[in-house]
Amino acid sequence: MSPPALIRTVALTKRYPGVTALDRVDFDLRAGEVHVLFGENGAGKSTLISLLAGVSAPSDGEILVRGHHARFTGVADARAAGISAVFQEFSLVPTLTVAENLFLGDEPRAGPFLDRKAMRRKAAALFADLDFAIDPGRLVATLSRAEQQMVEIAKALHGEVGILILDEPTASLTDREVDHLFAVIARMKARGVGIIYISHRMQEFARIADRVTVLRDGRWVGTVAMADTSEAALLEMMAGRAIAEVYPTIARHPGPALLRVEGLHAWGVHGVDLELRPGEVLGVAGLVGSGKSRSFRALMGLLPVHAGRVTLKGVDVTGADTGALMRAGACYVPPDRKTEGLQLAFTTRHNLAQGVLAGSGSRFGLLPWRRIRKRCEATADRVELPVAYRGRPVAQLSGGNQQKTLFGRALGRDYDLYIFDEPTVGVDMGARAAIYRLIRELAEAGKAVVVISSDLPEVMNLAHRLLVFAHGRIAAELDGDGIGEAAVLAHFFDPIPAIPTPDEARLPA
Repeated sequence: MSPPALIRTVALTKRYPGVTALDRVDFDLRAGEVHVLFGENGAGKSTLISLLAGVSAPSDGEILVRGHHARFTGVADARAAGISAVFQEFSLVPTLTVAENLFLGDEPRAGPFLDRKAMRRKAAALFADLDFAIDPGRLVATLSRAEQQMVEIAKALHGEVGILILDEPTASLTDREVDHLFAVIARMKARGVGIIYISHRMQEFARIADRVTVLRDGRWVGTVAMADTSEAALLEMMAGRAIAEVYPTIARHPGPALLRVEGLHAWGVHGVDLELRPGEVLGVAGLVGSGKSRSFRALMGLLPVHAGRVTLKGVDVTGADTGALMRAGACYVPPDRKTEGLQLAFTTRHNLAQGVLAGSGSRFGLLPWRRIRKRCEATADRVELPVAYRGRPVAQLSGGNQQKTLFGRALGRDYDLYIFDEPTVGVDMGARAAIYRLIRELAEAGKAVVVISSDLPEVMNLAHRLLVFAHGRIAAELDGDGIGEAAVLAHFFDPIPAIPTPDEARLPA
C-alpha cells in the first residue's frame, strides 16, 4: 500500500462576494516530486496555494496533510504542519538585515539577549548550502529584487519543511541563479520534500516537473505526467483552445532616429550610445545588473544623468524630468507594476483615467470627464480587459489583468516612444499573447517601441534590433537574422573593461 499523499485537497472551494475563485478542486502532492500548477492569471492557482499555506480559509472542501484532516487558522498553523510558501509578493522587512529577516520570530538567543553572531553564522551556512552569494549583514532595503527573491527562498527553507510552495520563483533570477535554484530543488526532492511550483515559463517544466495540474476559471482541467505531455498540449488545456503562435510577426518600417543617446553615464551605466527609431521594436537583453534598465530609467529622468546627451525629436532633453519627457512624447512602463506602475486601491477605470491625464498639464477640475470615461472604456477594450473587472480595485485583479491595466495606462495618451521594461513578468501565456499584439500594433502604427526583458525568447522573438548589455555598456547590437541565442549569450559575459575612460574615473562607483 502506497503512503498517503503529503497533501491532498477534496472538492476544495473558495468563494468571495460575487465570485467563486476556486470551484471543487481535487489536488494531491507526493513526497519527492515537483508538481506544477499551470493556468492563466485568474485560473485559481494563487487561491489554491493561499488555502494550502494558511493565508485564507476554504469555503468548502477538505485539506488532508499526510492523510489527516487539517484546518489552518493562519500561516503559523501551516508552518507547524511543515508547509512553507514563497509568494510573488515579498514578505521581507526592508529595515532589517538579511539574517534578521531569516530568523524573524525564531531568533537564536544567548540568555535573555539575541545571539546576533549565531544568527549571521546560521544564515551564512544556509546561503552556502543554497549557493546564493548574499551577505547576511546587509539591509534588505539595499538588495536588488533578484537578491530579495533569494532571501525569500532561503527563509522558506529555514526549519523543517516537508511541503514547499514556490510561486513564480524565477521571475527575478538570472539563468545562473535559476540553475542554483533548480539544484536546490533537486536536493529537496531527494530528501522527500514535495514541491508545488507555479510558473508561466514553460521551458522550465521539462527540467523539474514530475506532474502538471492545469486550472482554468477556478476549476480543475486535468493532471498529467510531464514526461507524457507537450507544451502545445498544456497550452491547449490552459486556454481551452489551440494557441498556434504566441509571438506575432511584426512588420518593420523604420524611420529616421527619434531619440539619440550619446555617451550616457549614470549609476551603473558607463557610456551608452543608442538610437531609437519609429516603426521598429528595439529589444534590450542582459543579466541582472548589466545596466539595461538603468540606462532607460536615466534617459527617462528616473535616475540622475552624470554625463552624456539625450535628444528627443532633435531637442536636447538631457536631465529633463519624467513629466517633461512624457509631454514631449516618451512613455516608460516600469517592471514593478505594484510599487511604480499602478494605484492598487484605485479601480481599473481610475488607473486608466490617470493614463489619460498623464503628462497633459491640465488642471484636474477642468477636464471633460464624459470624454475621459469614453476614452478609458475604449482603452480597456483595446487591452482586452474583461468588463467585469473594470470597476474593481486593481489590488483584487490577477497579475495578467493588472499588467493589462498598466499597458492601458500607457495607451491612454498618444506617445511617439514606448519603453516597456519587463512587460510580461508574472503573466500567463494568454495575457502575454494580448500584450504582444499591442506591441505589434504600436510598432506597425509607426511608434518607436523598446522591450527590455530578462526573458530571452521573448526579447529575441519580438525585436527587429537587439542590444545586449554587460557591465553597464552595450556589448553588442544584433539585427534581423543575426539575432540568435548563441550570439546573445556570448555577449552576456563579456569581460569587464580593464581601464575606465577618463569620464568614468570621475563618476561615483
